[in-house]
Amino acid sequence: MTGKTSATKSDAAKSDAAKSDPENPKIDPTDASNRIKDPDEWTTGEEPMTGAQASYLKTLSEQAKSPEAFEADLDKAEASKRIDALRKETGKA
Repeated sequence: MTGKTSATKSDAAKSDAAKSDPENPKIDPTDASNRIKDPDEWTTGEEPMTGAQASYLKTLSEQAKSPEAFEADLDKAEASKRIDALRKETGKA
């Protein structure tokens, strides 16, 4: 056996073990930690919006002909809410 073959078999064994582990969050159907949360519940919601949010919000506000929807000093949560509203308004939701 070569080193590569044994490593592949070892990786496969680890993967099988992870699938059968009831504590594995990747397979736990009751784990809600990665579900979509309301922006008001985000722990980082008060941080400044990300560059990606700013860019997308600017684009959507232009497409919706609502330039007032874009404000450079929004926080992450408010930017997300405005993006959602503009996506609905522009039919991108």
